Amino acid sequence: MTLSDLPLHAPAQVEAVQDLHANDAIARRLRELGFVDGEDVRVVARGPVGGEPLLVQVGFTRFALRRSEAARVRITKEASA
Repeated sequence: MTLSDLPLHAPAQVEAVQDLHANDAIARRLRELGFVDGEDVRVVARGPVGGEPLLVQVGFTRFALRRSEAARVRITKEASA
């Protein structure tokens, strides 16, 4: 599953960020921002037009991401308690 597919407010954990090519600057930047294996992540809000951008929280920090950027982040959805 990818971050762009995650329902609003559903808890998940980052598995990996997909590199589309060698020296992928976007994938590198996502990792620098904290999208690393095991980090807690959730989609907080979606934009009004086409659901873009996504407001994503990783750890305690929030970022606005395009759907194409969020689609690069592979996640594991946490089981409901």
